[in-house]
Amino acid sequence: MSVHDELMSVQRSLDELSRSVARLEQHLGSGGLDMRRVRADCAHLRESVALLREASSAPSPVRRPDLVTISDAPYDYSLWTDSDDEGLGARDRHAP
Repeated sequence: MSVHDELMSVQRSLDELSRSVARLEQHLGSGGLDMRRVRADCAHLRESVALLREASSAPSPVRRPDLVTISDAPYDYSLWTDSDDEGLGARDRHAP
């Protein structure tokens, strides 16, 4: 099955779930915390499927990251004159 077919199947299942929740609401009432929670979860699922549908319909450009060449030449030591060695401290000071 294609992604579109799978999303349509999920949408049909969600529609059936919504109908079942509505029937349960008629029998149990809509004021209880559990019923409100089920209704909210159903709405969240519907929103999530809508987001999936949007994401699947948008073309996703496959872009390779730009390669960065790193030279094998040694670094200029003047870059490190004012730095500390991690865990060792500064070169001109001693640990207590």
